Amino acid sequence: MTEPGIQRITEAIQQRRAEVVANWVATVAGSSRGRITESELTAELSPILDAVIAALTSGAQRSGEAFGEVRALLAELSRSRARQGFSPTETATSVFALKQAILDAGASSTDPENLLAYLELSRVLDDLALFTFETYAEARDRIITEQAEEMLELSTPVVKLWDGIVAVPLVGTLDSARTQVVTEKLLQTLVDTGSEHAIIDITGVPAVDTQVAQHLLKTVVAARLMGADCIISGIRPQIAQTIVALGIEFGDIATKASLADALVLALRKSGVTSLDNQVV
Repeated sequence: MTEPGIQRITEAIQQRRAEVVANWVATVAGSSRGRITESELTAELSPILDAVIAALTSGAQRSGEAFGEVRALLAELSRSRARQGFSPTETATSVFALKQAILDAGASSTDPENLLAYLELSRVLDDLALFTFETYAEARDRIITEQAEEMLELSTPVVKLWDGIVAVPLVGTLDSARTQVVTEKLLQTLVDTGSEHAIIDITGVPAVDTQVAQHLLKTVVAARLMGADCIISGIRPQIAQTIVALGIEFGDIATKASLADALVLALRKSGVTSLDNQVV
């Protein structure tokens, strides 16, 4: 990267820096469809161009420390684009557009040596664009994972129904990952509230097979180890027939058809004999 041609084209870019930045911002803004302003783009892209110029001026190799700052800035750009909902192509294009911005600013002449230097510069920018693409993909995967975990947390609430009674209303499929979250949240709520009775309501679970039943039993066993008595509610006729057909045994675990029936049973076990003048 120390060729005279590279040095000349770098100096030309530095001399026309304002024009290169303006061309770069205009190109990227045109593809952003109004999701980011030109002033915001200028604040993002200007430091990247300065870092590229500094790396090229130092004569560093692409994998050298001088390009470390460039990659750090591009990594932050990638994460920002991922959070803003830009596509990976749009994000990588933000870097590819610098090549056209340099040409439009006249920083590369038709001199053969300068053309060769521009080709070398293009390869550098291509590498940086690919790095941006890869970093974007990693950031996007991380965001999706975090959102999935947040949705999992939201879909498994543990609510306090009465003093000493909590309930876990389950909706959707119960798999291993979700069972772990349900168990952890239930056990923590039992500790926080000092509850001795827990109702696991499966009214919103579309089907119960052997795997789902095993997950439920694991949750019940974990709660019992914390000293809590568990009741499973929401046993619809179809689910009852499936459980019988599969030969699933819930043992001494109390089951009820509805959450209301389970609450009545839990209240009785808690020693509540009346509620609003009605016998429980």
